[in-house]
Amino acid sequence: MTIETIDTLVVGAGQAGVAMSEHLSRQGVPHLVLERNRIAEAWRTGRWDSLVANGPAWHDRFPGLEFDLDPDAFAPKDQVAAYFEAYARKIDAPIRTGVEVKRVVRNAGRAGFRVETSEGIIDARHLVVATGPFQRPVIPAIAPEHAGITQIHSADYHNPQQLPEGAVLVVGAGSSGVQIADELQRAGRQVYLSVGAHDRPPRAYRNRDFCWWLGVLGEWDAETVQPGKEHVTIAVSGARGGHTVDFRRLAQQGITLVGLTKGFREGRVTFEANLAENIARGDQNYLALLDAADAYIARNGLDLPEEPEARIMLPDPPCVTQPILELDLDAAGITTIIWATGYSVDYRWLQVDALTETGKPRHQRGVSSEPGVYFVGLPWLSRRGSAFIWGVWHDARHIAEHIAKQRLYYAYRDAAQRQAGAEPRTTPSDSPTASLMGAR
Repeated sequence: MTIETIDTLVVGAGQAGVAMSEHLSRQGVPHLVLERNRIAEAWRTGRWDSLVANGPAWHDRFPGLEFDLDPDAFAPKDQVAAYFEAYARKIDAPIRTGVEVKRVVRNAGRAGFRVETSEGIIDARHLVVATGPFQRPVIPAIAPEHAGITQIHSADYHNPQQLPEGAVLVVGAGSSGVQIADELQRAGRQVYLSVGAHDRPPRAYRNRDFCWWLGVLGEWDAETVQPGKEHVTIAVSGARGGHTVDFRRLAQQGITLVGLTKGFREGRVTFEANLAENIARGDQNYLALLDAADAYIARNGLDLPEEPEARIMLPDPPCVTQPILELDLDAAGITTIIWATGYSVDYRWLQVDALTETGKPRHQRGVSSEPGVYFVGLPWLSRRGSAFIWGVWHDARHIAEHIAKQRLYYAYRDAAQRQAGAEPRTTPSDSPTASLMGAR
């Protein structure tokens, strides 16, 4: 069997894999990027049709290329995918699409890893896992067994037309759930939105997007997760030009808000009595950012217009003051449940000592507990902004530098070896096949 060799193999050609390729090339590291589908496939088929980026184009990008649209606009998902394709061409990234990695094991008695793919075996000195955090859609165990209900995860939602006629229960009020519920209601559907705990930043305040505020306030670079904030849901939207998510306004619009979904039994769904509390805590998060922004402006003497109307709250709607705690699905006409309940990782193919007992990566700033294995593109890899487009780019640079340093150590020869003219042990990067692959 022919075995290809390469110094560094990157698994995944989304934003993390493309960023990784750029920095490896800058460090002179021969590498190959494998992608089982197409470049940035998750942006193409793992999102609904009307999705736009949650950050403005000036912010949610790599440093080396701007989007071809207004800097303050929010790029549609297809344009985001095209952006990463263009970036890959710009840096001449050695990406091979349509190849799935099936299994990775450490080589016995020598450095590197044996990587089994759908097109053969690859021997790699280093392995970078760039598959991102959105690998396996999560639907909670409370999902009902109800013959008359269509149930899909938000990853499989594309547009209102794909759903059967009838009302819709959207479970999860982060960015995905809120935008899907809003779209369905505007399409004429009766929508129930289950709201759990969340952060609710303003879309913009005093002529600056919230992405700018989190940047100047140092929030994106925060390296320590606050207790209880490890998996916080963020409700923010770039839809229709961008707007602040306001649950009271959504209710005024016609969406029925309910608390956290508790369970299903005999055709009925029950909700926690925490809707008002969840919304109030979201308000606290919102107002705290306004306060921090005002203090920053005063401290730095910035000439930005005041925005007192940003602190005006609508009155609580009846669905908040008199919350629904139980609902008969059939009586309410609910024919679809959309689970906007997030994702989990899936590393069953990665059979090395880099994972915890629960299957999550064990790493420090992307450098795993298994020497030679790295992770990039995960939330809080090194900071709060790690899972965002620009954050991935910076994390990839750190990992590429780490790999480059390890290559220097590996190439070291002691005095006796130098005197004898001995070459360093052959590594995957020294092979003719690898050189060709690295040059694409």
